[in-house]
Amino acid sequence: MTITEIHHVQITIPVGAEAEARAFYSGLLGLPEIAKPASLAGRGGLWLLVGGRELHVSTETADYRHATKAHVAYLVEDLAGWREKLGRAGIAIAESIPIPGYHRLEFRDPFGNRVELIERE
Repeated sequence: MTITEIHHVQITIPVGAEAEARAFYSGLLGLPEIAKPASLAGRGGLWLLVGGRELHVSTETADYRHATKAHVAYLVEDLAGWREKLGRAGIAIAESIPIPGYHRLEFRDPFGNRVELIERE
């Protein structure tokens, strides 16, 4: 009995912020949206595809996102290009503590969720 992989990661946005989430995650980051099952479509939010995994963006009323260290880390190519693109979009970038074999940076999405971009050396 083993856990074999991650199926999806869920983050949250405020209720009613789906259009802004689409603009950020699909528009700026380029993640394609996938259809939610009909049984969940009425609950708000959206689902996105990241490689072979899913990012579920759900809605909730609590707002703790700006304070948490919880985050999603996306493995990327061309971290320098991402740094430039995020800077042009006005996203504040924080430098991450170095770890062997990787370059990385962090930022908060428009809803306060912490995001890490990480690239192999």
